[in-house]
Amino acid sequence: MSSRQRQRASSQSPRTNAPPRGPGPTGLAAPPNPRRIPLYAGLAVLGAAVGLAGTLVQAALFPGGLLLALAASAGLFYGGRVLTGTQLGALAPAVGWFIAVIVLLGGRPEGDYVFGEEIGLALFMLGGMAVAVMCATMSRLPHHADGSGRSGT
Repeated sequence: MSSRQRQRASSQSPRTNAPPRGPGPTGLAAPPNPRRIPLYAGLAVLGAAVGLAGTLVQAALFPGGLLLALAASAGLFYGGRVLTGTQLGALAPAVGWFIAVIVLLGGRPEGDYVFGEEIGLALFMLGGMAVAVMCATMSRLPHHADGSGRSGT
């Protein structure tokens, strides 16, 4: 074998002295898993439904309805985060929730709109967005030390 053939063969073989590769991208920088896209779409639709229901409940039963609507939103956002294990799992229902609330905020041709009081509207919008941001920006989900894969307490 000539020296040129040896160089060519050695350049095609894997390097053994290469530094180890860093971890791949995580969070929103990671490429989405195609099998999860229907799950994210379903979470967005569920978020729209919770936004619609929360809008009606918070306007009808103020202030208890406001707390109930925000608790339902928080449960959905956190549940999406735990279910998928990704930040996108919390953002998908938050986007659906936000779109539903904005559409309902537009009002009707008669001049009415769904929200009852301005304070309820402000608290529902700001509270829902704050909960969505908190759930999406949580650090890693807690795990058991025994390695069973179940989320911790």
